[in-house]
Amino acid sequence: MKIAFVVPRYGTDFVGGAETICREVAEHLRNKGVDVSVLTTCALDHITWDNSYKPGDYVINSVPVKRFKVRDRDKKLYDELLTKISSNQILSKDEQISWINNGVNSDEMYQYITNNINSFDFFIFIPYLFGTSYNGSLICPDKSILIPCLHDENFAYLNIFKEMFEGCKGINFNSFPEKILANRLYNIKNKSSTIIGTGFNTESGDKNRFKQMNQIYEDFILYSGRIEEGKNAHLLVEFVGKYNKLNNTSLKLVLMGIGNMTIPSDIKKDVIKIGFKSGQEKFDAYAAAAVLCQPSINESFSIVIMESWLCETPVLVHENCAVTKYHCIESNGGLYFKDYNDFEGCINFLLKNPLVREKMGKNGQKYVLKNYNWDRIAEKYLLFWRALSANTPNTSHN
Repeated sequence: MKIAFVVPRYGTDFVGGAETICREVAEHLRNKGVDVSVLTTCALDHITWDNSYKPGDYVINSVPVKRFKVRDRDKKLYDELLTKISSNQILSKDEQISWINNGVNSDEMYQYITNNINSFDFFIFIPYLFGTSYNGSLICPDKSILIPCLHDENFAYLNIFKEMFEGCKGINFNSFPEKILANRLYNIKNKSSTIIGTGFNTESGDKNRFKQMNQIYEDFILYSGRIEEGKNAHLLVEFVGKYNKLNNTSLKLVLMGIGNMTIPSDIKKDVIKIGFKSGQEKFDAYAAAAVLCQPSINESFSIVIMESWLCETPVLVHENCAVTKYHCIESNGGLYFKDYNDFEGCINFLLKNPLVREKMGKNGQKYVLKNYNWDRIAEKYLLFWRALSANTPNTSHN
């Protein structure tokens, strides 16, 4: 099979869940001999979508990558329409199209897809939210497969995305709750789909090495990912500050990642920023934490909780995120909170019961290794695509 992944950003020098899933799936399939390539833009930043790379051909970790220029856009109009969507105002079809067309798009990419439709078995569009997926999939719906990374958010209710989901050839969901949401929003019950997610290698971390390097010797909460309000990081900062004030403690919150979110001055003493970490440094941080807190309510999979479980560290997630809550219940590897009182109770329980923490961490590790090892994940992708190629529906979520 010859497969092209289509994603708005691609590379190893930024944080993003959908982009990470795309890159790692592409790399592992390529290593298994599948003819995989990537079509992406020259953008690096997901806010400005400015052209940061030169267009042309690249090879990243053995995967051939073609970069195309982001076309000029009306950012003022985009922001005006984004404000309407965010405030739950109803947009006309023309306004929805204007919004998606003034996001991240590339005319050169679309021309390449048009000229090379017959050169590929399938084009895999990830995630659902951007012009590269919407406009790209319209070019060749019979060869378009979505890895949507769908969240229960205002954007998901737009008619343009209903048309995209209902018009594509098939859908690879990342989790069971994501598929439930899509079936509630769109008429896709008879659409070929499967639930896969992404894979992981066996990893471990050295907690003592992390603590010595960072001079943090007490229990701490770890946050990993983009440090921004869209990921609910501000709520976690607020809750940790409140926890310390009410309990007269100095529990530390370690923020691992990048982002420009402002930390209130009265809480700064409780917050330690260690920046973006990768490789062994990242896994050392997971191993050293008492708990990883993933407060985001917009997740279709959540790589960070899986990475934490690989290092046998339990997780704490937001009750309003169906996906992360589902993983916690299925694995018995984490707890969930809906408000500050829940958060405080969970933290107290975890800190006072180290043996339970250890057991939950081990449960999480077993869950990841059983369900998301790379051999299993790669084979599920290939089985689904081969079934679609043979026009054999596959709706299994195993």
